[in-house]
Parts: sequence; structure tokens; C-alpha cells
Amino acid sequence: MKTSLKTTGGDYSANASHAGAAQPPLPLLTIPDDCAGMRLDQALARLLPQHSRSRLQAWIRAGRVSIAGKPVEDTTRKVYSGEQIVIREEAEPALLAQQAEEIPLSVVYEDDALLVIDKPAGLVVHPGSGNWSGTLLNALLHHAPQLQALPRAGIVHRLDKDTSGLLVVAKTPEAQTHLVRQLHARSVKRLYLALTAGRVARDGTVDAPLGRHPVQRTKMAIVAHGRAARTHYRVIERFKNATLLKCALETGRTHQIRVHLTSIGHPLIGDPAYGKRTSLVPFADFKRQALHAWRLGLLHPQSGEAMEWEAPLPQDFADLLECLRALEKNQ
Repeated sequence: MKTSLKTTGGDYSANASHAGAAQPPLPLLTIPDDCAGMRLDQALARLLPQHSRSRLQAWIRAGRVSIAGKPVEDTTRKVYSGEQIVIREEAEPALLAQQAEEIPLSVVYEDDALLVIDKPAGLVVHPGSGNWSGTLLNALLHHAPQLQALPRAGIVHRLDKDTSGLLVVAKTPEAQTHLVRQLHARSVKRLYLALTAGRVARDGTVDAPLGRHPVQRTKMAIVAHGRAARTHYRVIERFKNATLLKCALETGRTHQIRVHLTSIGHPLIGDPAYGKRTSLVPFADFKRQALHAWRLGLLHPQSGEAMEWEAPLPQDFADLLECLRALEKNQ
């Protein structure tokens, strides 16, 4: 028997295709005779095959499904012929990821080809699980709507959520291709300031391949068959229990500096994944990894001119260093 679906207030199939952030209620659904006696989630799964049953169940539990004007949160509730149902759809995370959002950006440089951003700590670069909105990508789409036409809104490299500093974004397909080629050729200059635990004895280089941690899959690790990764580090300033380093990347692997410095016994201060919690003053109150993308250099994708930018330390990082210097003077 073919299931019929009665609606009022417009065509359902046309309205269902929009899953934006502020969804209007769907047209009124009327339970047909052949769905009478079914569980609510079963009936909706039959009537709305374009949505998965798990999604419909989540909407029910969230109070998005109403029968006779009253929200119903029990997925097992029986439905009866002629009952009228209204559903308010929830925005699809993947669609939220591509929406423009008015999020402040610190623009260091901008022209027709590229955009250089000083990213604050705490801002996620790309949307993903748990962070489908409120990202740098969402902010870029608001700042420059034409970036919607580019893969990843023109982003060619990324910084970890809690790493601050400089990041370049392409504004045209040609610029994006050019910048990606520079990254692959390792001609982009990226210098970081890193505050590590302990006193680093001398300058050095870590040349060790990186890959996904074999057990803790959200972390990276040095693995024999990982991707080549090389980090150069130079001592800038030493303190009693920490060292300020300047780190230069030849490669740009995920968590590269964090893993490489941990491998030589000097994890970043405040690193929640690779460091250790400490009660030492003033480190205990620093809640993120002490890593800042300080200097960025590249060839302009149109003119070929060598360009370079610097981003001052954010206030929390600068305050931490000043506190360490004050402690050194008082000892």
C-alpha cells in the first residue's frame, strides 16, 4: 500500500531542502490511516524518508515535534489516524559550517589576492565535530563573501585552536594554488615563539616523522612510517623553570612543534594534550599551550614580491613572560 502524506501550508519537499540556522516549522503533517498505531519515530521515518530515523528521534527528544500543538519527547508514543504533527527542523552542522558569521577579525594585511590574519587563541580554524560554527572560516565568509567560491574559504594552512598568531588566506583560485605550491616547496617562512617547560640547554633541530598516535587517536606522535617533519629551535631567553624558544618549521604537520618539543623533554607550558599540569606559579593559570605564530613570510602570488609580517605576543602570553622576568629579578 502506498503511504499518503497530507499537508497544509505548502509543499513539504520544497521547504525541507532548507536547513539553515533559523528554520520555520515544516508544513502541518496529518497521520494517514496506514500509520495509525505506529510509534511516533516509526511513523515519521515512513512519512519523512529524507531524514534518518536517528535524526528524527533526536528532534523528538529535543522537543522539536509537536502533536496537537504540544511538544512530545517520547519516541515510543503511539500515533493515531488524523493526528496533526508539526516539526521544527534542526540546522544541519555541515550547512552551518558554510554560513557567514559576524566574528571580529584582526586583519594584518589585505589586498585583492590574499588576506593575513592574526588569529586569537581559542578560535577554531576549520569547522568540524563539536565546532560547526563560530570558526575562522565562518568569520572569513562574512568578511569576504567571495571566499564562498573557494575550497576551505581560501584557507591554505591552519593553526591549532589555542595557538595564536599569523595565518594567510587566499582570495582567488590562482592565489590559493600559488600559496599551496609555496607551502609544498617549503618556501613559506613560519617562525613561532614557544615557551617550554624546563631549561633548554642549546639550540637544535628535531627531525622526526609524525603520524596519528597508535592508541590515542586524537593525538599525534613520532612514528616510524609517519610523514617527514623537521623543526629548528633557538633559545631566546631562559628562566628557572622554562625557556623561550624561536621555532622555525620546514614542514607543517599537525601538532608538529608540540610533539617535537615534548620528544626532547620540553613540552609547551600549558599544553593540555602533550604537557603536564603544574601548580608552579605563574604557570598554573595559563590555560593553553604557550605557542604563538610570530612571523610569516612568503612570495606575493601576483607580484612575486617577498613579503613578511609579524604579530605581537597576545596579552596572556606577554603577561606570563613579564611575570617570569619579575620572578627572576627577585630571586
